[in-house]
Amino acid sequence: MRNYSRRFRQILSQVEQGKLYSPLEALDLLKSLSNVKFIETAESHIVLNLDPKYADQQLRSTVVLPKGTGKSIRVAVVTSEEKISEAVSAGADVVGSKDLIDEIMKGRLDFDKLIATPDVMLLIAKLGRVLGPRGLMPSPKAGTVTTELISTINEFKAGKLEYRLDRAGIVHVPFGKLSFSSRDLFLNLKALQESIDRNRPSGSKGKYWKSIYLSSTMGPSIPIDIGALRDSIV
Repeated sequence: MRNYSRRFRQILSQVEQGKLYSPLEALDLLKSLSNVKFIETAESHIVLNLDPKYADQQLRSTVVLPKGTGKSIRVAVVTSEEKISEAVSAGADVVGSKDLIDEIMKGRLDFDKLIATPDVMLLIAKLGRVLGPRGLMPSPKAGTVTTELISTINEFKAGKLEYRLDRAGIVHVPFGKLSFSSRDLFLNLKALQESIDRNRPSGSKGKYWKSIYLSSTMGPSIPIDIGALRDSIV
């Protein structure tokens, strides 16, 4: 049996066992249970009826959280020399071409998201071993390979994030900070739910969602009524 701290056991006792909470009720509870000295992140853990070992049951997409992530995102851009000024004007934090690729090969990783234009992808291929394990390799599915630099940079800065199904068939997505209002967290959660439904893989059969739990960085999991989330009106 897992050993929990006294603090954790105390807040866990306030979560009613066996109950499925409505989204706003769960978010209010998450906020009220937070008792650590930093602002926790709100996290969603969604179990889907998918088996990622099959190509037609894989899920990987992006969603723009309407209220943002609450995190300052450092965006790096690798592009051709002609488009460097465009990336800089859009607010990218790190911009370069072959020079930046060389710096990344040597260990430069002071960014949260790497965006690339299609014309440099052959050059970036050699970064796979460096970027792949960190989830930073640009990909069309992740929306990080694009010809629309300005809009893409702005979206990621504003709260666009990538989500994907893990090997256990679960999608783990942070969707804001507990300093957000419950209403703002709900709007982000609703956008995520709609995106996952919209991107349902072609190989998905029968019941799509199995369960969804919300938690904070240091808090307990709270089970959500999936039907209530789907039926909620923004």
